[in-house]
Amino acid sequence: MSKQPVDQSRRTWVTVACIAGGAGGVATAVPFVSTFQPSERAKAAGAAVEADISALKPGEMMTVEWRGKPVWIVRRTPAQVAELDKLASELADPNSERKPSELTPEYARNVHRSIKPDVMVAVGICTHLGCSPSSKFTPGPQASLPDNWPGGFLCPCHGSTFDLAGRVFKNKPAPDNLEVPPHMYLSDTKILIGEDKKA
Repeated sequence: MSKQPVDQSRRTWVTVACIAGGAGGVATAVPFVSTFQPSERAKAAGAAVEADISALKPGEMMTVEWRGKPVWIVRRTPAQVAELDKLASELADPNSERKPSELTPEYARNVHRSIKPDVMVAVGICTHLGCSPSSKFTPGPQASLPDNWPGGFLCPCHGSTFDLAGRVFKNKPAPDNLEVPPHMYLSDTKILIGEDKKA
């Protein structure tokens, strides 16, 4: 049996084809792997959102978007935390007993309505007609607020007021406290909004 001479040009084309095929496979895999990240559409439909609160100082608020809604994260000062205990008689639902399965997860059914006393997480939409309240953290007399204002939120549409735990004051149009979304801490400075350990 005689040996046939090797066609070098054919061998070169086979090598080039293999390399091109491998590169094409990698190029195809990279976009595919990136699809594992939630799309904007998935986020709007309810995908969890991570928030880094490492730069949030006491008395400051940040807003992230979850399900197309603003979610407020407020780092309360020690004075603001202490004030929450004094407001029960002025609030419509101080213990978050109304619609608890819709508005307040079990781990937030406390005076702070939060996992950690100094960090509030709430959906920034008034429970009356869906306006977004304004932050009014400075206590004391101000326009459209009572003289004994403790600090909190004022809905500009119809005047509903909420304390710094998102609890609605009595005799206001809003029927319920602000919603506390499901959330959990991934670390001391990172919060995952939209999921919790019980979800």
